[in-house]
Amino acid sequence: MDIKEITQDKKAFLPLLLLGDEQESMIDRYLERGRLFALYDGELRSVCVVMDEGEGVLEIKNIAVARDFQRMGYGRSMIDFLLETFSGAYRVLRAGTGDSPLTTGFYERLGFHRADVIRDFFTTNYDHPILECGVELRDMIIYEKEI
Repeated sequence: MDIKEITQDKKAFLPLLLLGDEQESMIDRYLERGRLFALYDGELRSVCVVMDEGEGVLEIKNIAVARDFQRMGYGRSMIDFLLETFSGAYRVLRAGTGDSPLTTGFYERLGFHRADVIRDFFTTNYDHPILECGVELRDMIIYEKEI
């Protein structure tokens, strides 16, 4: 397994990034300003975009695992990489996600705690309903973990 930082042609990773954030215009808001990491295990398995949000906060803007490789530990490996790589440089790793058991459970299993809620984030910022497990996402749940 190898994780590389991608500094050029970040849009080439758009098909996988769209699994983590399904509206391209939203991805465009952070992709060039953020740091993109790609996890390879033979072939591309996972991507993650993080941004320095100031005050010691590193925020995950997008994390996605290729559909055929989900629930195989690649997302956890990416989070472990971030925690190890940025230990000492930041105090908190933050992630915002929809209020769905698929994603909230992932962060909670990794030791993140709920820190905040942004009401109506998905209904306000996306041009179409975002559905997960047949439920429309409305609020963004903010998770944090000390680095």
